[in-house]
Amino acid sequence: MDIFMLESKPFIYPFCTAGGCYFYDVNKNRIIGVSKETYKYLDGKTNELNPDVEQEINTLIKKGYLSDKKLKYILHPASKSLEYILDSALEKITLQVTQQCNLRCEYCIYSGDTGNYRNRSHQNKSMSFDMARKGIDFLIEHSQDSNRLNIGFYGGEPLLEFELIKKCVKYAKEQAEGKEISFSITTNATLLSEDIIKYLSENDIMLTISLDGPKEIHNKNRKFAGSGVGSFDKIMENLEILKERYPEYFNNILFNVVIDPTVDFKCISEFFVNYDTVKDTIQMATLPSTNYSNKNVTMSDNFRADYNYEFFKIFLSKLGRLEKKYISNFNLSYFERLKNTYYEKKALTTGLLDYGHPGGPCIPGQMRLFMNVDGVFYPCERVSETSEVMKIGTVEKGFDIEKCLKILNIGKITEQSCINCWAFRYCSQCAALADDTKELTSEKRLKQCVSAKRDVEEQMKEYCTLLELGYDFEGEDYPFIQISKNQWEAKENDTETKIAGISL
Repeated sequence: MDIFMLESKPFIYPFCTAGGCYFYDVNKNRIIGVSKETYKYLDGKTNELNPDVEQEINTLIKKGYLSDKKLKYILHPASKSLEYILDSALEKITLQVTQQCNLRCEYCIYSGDTGNYRNRSHQNKSMSFDMARKGIDFLIEHSQDSNRLNIGFYGGEPLLEFELIKKCVKYAKEQAEGKEISFSITTNATLLSEDIIKYLSENDIMLTISLDGPKEIHNKNRKFAGSGVGSFDKIMENLEILKERYPEYFNNILFNVVIDPTVDFKCISEFFVNYDTVKDTIQMATLPSTNYSNKNVTMSDNFRADYNYEFFKIFLSKLGRLEKKYISNFNLSYFERLKNTYYEKKALTTGLLDYGHPGGPCIPGQMRLFMNVDGVFYPCERVSETSEVMKIGTVEKGFDIEKCLKILNIGKITEQSCINCWAFRYCSQCAALADDTKELTSEKRLKQCVSAKRDVEEQMKEYCTLLELGYDFEGEDYPFIQISKNQWEAKENDTETKIAGISL
């Protein structure tokens, strides 16, 4: 029997872990376990086609694997419905209630020309209630098909405009009749007075607080404007009041940990494991943003080793080899992302269509619409406010659909590279990574490709390794078949031969 492999190269990515060999089938969007000999053949490490390998490959072909089909062109599936989505299905708006901040953080993206970022600088500008009202009205008027809405308050430091926030909450509750509406604030927590804490708790406002670790590390970067004094003591004072008087509300606070790669990572980890005030809280860790930055963020070898060891500890904990009390919570989000991507969202695909788009870009404006103090729209709060590319409309005129389409279809500027990329479904590159504030450039986008593919490969290997070691995702049956010569006969009638995957 002729072997398909000899005539055309399949669209796959072979890889191995310590416990097995696999290939990721791009068309089927599945990770398949194979014998070591078949792996070598598929990876081009050998031309030897023994009977066992031939049988395994023929069985894979019969089941629809090893197709060489690729996309013919790049087009985001939401392109045709974008106008409808932005007209009727908005879910969130984040209001920049002020551009002023009472801190001056070393890594702040709003340090402007005096800092490391191509972005606006701190300004003594605040949003008027009339402008905020227009933003809230815009969200409600363009969310006919969304039952749940969220209004976020952002800065600068948003609690500098606490009275404005209260007016916005009251107005939004009055206007959003029939919809479930929630509110969120990202704050440095230095202004959390008893009155503010009481109000936030009573209105169930979701709170994200920036806290970077123990005093000496937090204060290295997060200092009060003018005095240069560190903010740690004031934050902890406020948090202890909040925790004592509103314990249930405190349990739902998210702490955002910006990890400085120049410090001792173990100190940060141990702080969030052992410090009583925060050790059982919900945490999320990020590195300082490198987007729009004029400065490279570099990690020492020791930092990288300690950082990766924390993930290793999480996996040990999940496998029952390490007590949970020894791991920090701030990297648990990585495990959840691993599970959600490769286990829970495991719908089958029938193969690639003629068109598609790499993962990464959101639908600009739908889920994270950001409005600055002047009523200018951006896809989210993480893009540069000096970028002409990212100004996608205004509250007065609505969305610029052409700009939104261009951001949504960012993969078009690197079309051939994306069409031939095995990891395009799981690509993490949003349009901001290609933005030089004047245009979207293929050069900037392509610079991120090596790291993006490396991240996907590491995630797939870690997911497979967890399954090899017996991890039971939520007690469900493993969507996993270790394919080998002896298993083909037993599995011949199965409709699935996969580990996992998602359809994008």
